[in-house]
Amino acid sequence: MKPQFIIKLTKKMNGELPGSTSHETMMVKPRYKSTEKKTSIPAAVLILLYPIKNKWHFFLTKRTNTVEHHKGQISLPGGMLEKGESHKEAAIRETFEELGVQSEDINIIGPLTPLYIPISNFKIFPFVGWINSTPDLKIQSKEVSKVFSPSILSLMDPQTKKIKDSILLGQKVKIPFFNLKNEVVWGATSMIISEFKNILKGVI
Repeated sequence: MKPQFIIKLTKKMNGELPGSTSHETMMVKPRYKSTEKKTSIPAAVLILLYPIKNKWHFFLTKRTNTVEHHKGQISLPGGMLEKGESHKEAAIRETFEELGVQSEDINIIGPLTPLYIPISNFKIFPFVGWINSTPDLKIQSKEVSKVFSPSILSLMDPQTKKIKDSILLGQKVKIPFFNLKNEVVWGATSMIISEFKNILKGVI
């Protein structure tokens, strides 16, 4: 039987998505101005929900310092599409490759709003999915140095959203971020999670 939380979330995601309005709240200020290139690289990520004692969690990973893009940053499971692959198929495959979660166990609820990242020229297609129990993880250590699992309730806590002053590309900026499990979640990942957080309002 499908959990009530998943039923309510599915219904909410079948409606109009919050979209870029949610993304903007987590953008670095001032924003690096750029338009999407026709040669942008498609990639897909997955917010994978799973229950622990009736409380829902999702996976975040810390990337190693040997990966090509976004070294050492917090990200959702995901990566670039392979030839002939759909965005959804890529999100599921990458989650299996990075975390060892079996593809047949993953139930996709639906997509979130695509997001273009100028600095890396990726266009990210996020998805939300769920599994019905806590999986046994098999971490891909070449790409993933750490996995942690914030709860949905901790994400919804207003105190998790913060702003810090920093220097980016030689410019003083303000960086919004989520503090989840004492990790700084910013950039594209925080923007995707921000939209998901807005969808969750009224669901939990």
